[in-house]
Amino acid sequence: MAPASFNPISNTVCVMDASGNLGLSLVQRLLQRGYMVHAAVQNHNCELQLNGLSCENKKLKIFYADPFDYKSIIDALRGCSGLFYTFEPPEDQPTYDESMTEVEVRAAHNVLEACAHTETIDKVVFTSSATAVIWRDDRKSEIADFDERHWSDINFCRKFKLWHALSKTLAEKTTWALAMDRGVNMVSVNAGLLVSPDLSIKNPYLTGAAELYEDGVFVTVDLNFLVDAHICIYEDVSSYGRYLCFNHVVNRHEDAIELASMLTPAAPSLPQSCDQDVKIIQQRISNKKLNELMVGFESGPQLVD
Repeated sequence: MAPASFNPISNTVCVMDASGNLGLSLVQRLLQRGYMVHAAVQNHNCELQLNGLSCENKKLKIFYADPFDYKSIIDALRGCSGLFYTFEPPEDQPTYDESMTEVEVRAAHNVLEACAHTETIDKVVFTSSATAVIWRDDRKSEIADFDERHWSDINFCRKFKLWHALSKTLAEKTTWALAMDRGVNMVSVNAGLLVSPDLSIKNPYLTGAAELYEDGVFVTVDLNFLVDAHICIYEDVSSYGRYLCFNHVVNRHEDAIELASMLTPAAPSLPQSCDQDVKIIQQRISNKKLNELMVGFESGPQLVD
């Protein structure tokens, strides 16, 4: 897929859903860079997190946008040149199970369809997951490193009940098909496990974490790096296709111990031998494409014409 030209009509962008860690951080960083921001949230309770910002910054507008209410999505997108889309599970269905797949796919389809019917939209940055890349039956026999050219196998995900991977894979495949059919300029960010203060053992990304670790494909990403990646991908004319996004590989025993302590702080510390400490599992996943794009990217405030 060749790079598309990017000439935004305005410096107004939409962040949807703006209620999660990533969405809220994107709103804050985009405002700092001089953008006008439409912050779209799924329910009115989420507005409380943004009210303080909206009072302080006249460039921020808050919208209620239900991903199953097409009109509310259109309203939030009106006048925007770009969309940063990340899926947040509904409050009444916070855990990933088989039914979440349909929910996430339908939401993604509605949002991309709305983008296709919004004339001002020039570019969509779609947040996906590394779990849409790495779950395959043949992952141990892959000669080359995993990168954004790989896709998780849908049947494999169903067989082993990897619902997060299945949801992310199907939602992303749906949006790519729709974007190409409707002529929407879309780029996806396939993020590793987001390390944030609310990270817990219940995070659905962690299903099968031991296997990912042993295979050298267990990757994490810091919130600031993930936000920078989204904005760089949006602003860079040459960005295209998919980008694996992570800035840490969990491939040492001490890394695994540190992450386990973060996930279960009340649990007793695990024993650690010298042999285990020095053992390093070969990394078998690459984010070279993203790293090359982000060379020279400045994450500080920036005036947008």
